[in-house]
Amino acid sequence: VQLQASGGGLVQPGGSLRLSCVVSGTVIRINDMGWYRQAPGKPRELVAGFTNGDSTNYADSVKGRFTISRDNGPNTFALQMNSLKPEDTAVYYCNVVRLGKTYWGQGTLVTVSS
Repeated sequence: VQLQASGGGLVQPGGSLRLSCVVSGTVIRINDMGWYRQAPGKPRELVAGFTNGDSTNYADSVKGRFTISRDNGPNTFALQMNSLKPEDTAVYYCNVVRLGKTYWGQGTLVTVSS
């Protein structure tokens, strides 16, 4: 299983970005998928995820601002980020769990700054 994340960049506070993750390889039997982030000096944290099919969960800090979705392609999922804040600055990683094994994308940097 390989994951390719894209869509990061520099955005002003209050702006929006859309991250996308393409999953390739053996994609059947994927249980969970989601987005994590890691800011400098901080541990990696869950931002948003799908569990048990279509159930979603979000970090409290992003509820109402971020939305995880499955994109048009069968093996693509996205993170729409609105009303971005400087504290959202981090490297964002997409992640899937398949048969108990976790796979990570390479990370995409999101910088929120004026």
